[in-house]
Amino acid sequence: MLLYLRLLSESFTFAMNALRNNKLRTMLSLLGVTIGIFSIIAVLAAVDSLDKKIKGDLSTLDKNTMYLKRQPFGPSNIPRWKRDQFPDVTYEEFQYLKSNLNDVEKVCYQYFMFSPESVKHEGKTVSSVNVVPVTYEFSDIQRMEINNGRFFNEAESNAAAGVVVLGYNVAEGLFDNIDPVGKSVRLYGQNVKVIGVTKKKGKSIGLGDSDDDSVFIPVNFVRRLYGDNGKNFLPVIVIKPEKEVDMDALKDEITQKLRNFRGVKEGQINNFFLDVLSGFTDLIDNFIGSMKVGGWIISGFSLLVGGFGIANIMFVSVKERTNLIGIQKSLGAKNRFILFQFLFEAVILCVIGGIIGLFLVWIIATILTKVLDFEFVLGLGNILLGTGLAAIIGLIAGILPAISASKLDPVEAIRSGM
Repeated sequence: MLLYLRLLSESFTFAMNALRNNKLRTMLSLLGVTIGIFSIIAVLAAVDSLDKKIKGDLSTLDKNTMYLKRQPFGPSNIPRWKRDQFPDVTYEEFQYLKSNLNDVEKVCYQYFMFSPESVKHEGKTVSSVNVVPVTYEFSDIQRMEINNGRFFNEAESNAAAGVVVLGYNVAEGLFDNIDPVGKSVRLYGQNVKVIGVTKKKGKSIGLGDSDDDSVFIPVNFVRRLYGDNGKNFLPVIVIKPEKEVDMDALKDEITQKLRNFRGVKEGQINNFFLDVLSGFTDLIDNFIGSMKVGGWIISGFSLLVGGFGIANIMFVSVKERTNLIGIQKSLGAKNRFILFQFLFEAVILCVIGGIIGLFLVWIIATILTKVLDFEFVLGLGNILLGTGLAAIIGLIAGILPAISASKLDPVEAIRSGM
């Protein structure tokens, strides 16, 4: 055992000396592997960070939350022209389902707004604000976190009260460090009273805009101003089922009751869509998976080029050191010593290149996190993956040159070097 450890130690020392004596060659060899490892780990880190952020944004919602509307979340077999003829879900349908559904915890009515608005207060204006008109149940379904004040209640929601809950960034833009609760802002040309401010959440990549850049108002307030048939919003009924409910049975119940309420005849297709949040998250998972596969394919070519470069450099190294190999063998060096010497050299080259690639990913991730207010994470798993990949590339690229070096005849090797 000690003999093998000594062999490994001496092989490692020879390999390091060879790398130090050929600095230019070493740097050129590192380049291909560095680019390959950088490409793979950068893509994986970006995708993992994106996945973590989206799941974090959706974590406040129950995965069984349902969305009832006239347009689907994803692809549909129904042609676009036919979907465009479907009626919007109405406030009356919301009230009917809320009163008649079983095994449901909360039902909410919401407008998905297509265009942002401006909110004003005493000469200050915050533009591109996402307005979220909802009924009071939204707070429980979304598990809203209020930093100051409160969300509007059932009475305010039903009475179309002129109240608003500001997102964190909107409150900061209008009031700086002053408590906005109790003060008035102008929205849709109306004075509305601020009753709450949400907790800061950061940028959102999940379902909709970030709460920080949004304001929440009673949906009846918008209905009173613009009616139910606006072109700038999509009405949605949001349904939160009770825990451990039979989802298929509940979906069938919702579908049948809305068909009956609308008078849809037997044999006719549904003129609405009922999407479950878990289906949306499945679409996201498929998209994330496709991005990872694409990243592996593109980055794999970089690693392949880097591996060929290492193999080529190692063959050149064997050729240049043929005389030295002959002398080592004539002095008693075993084949496995020569083999390990060149194999270690290839592996060390690749691992160093991999570490440099990982370091570059870490630098870029740190910079982007500060600039974009989005957390790019270089996890331990990706670090180990990058290092392991580099070592494997070194083994594969160095095995043939190492074997050819170990099989050289000492007499012929010395003669060819003279």
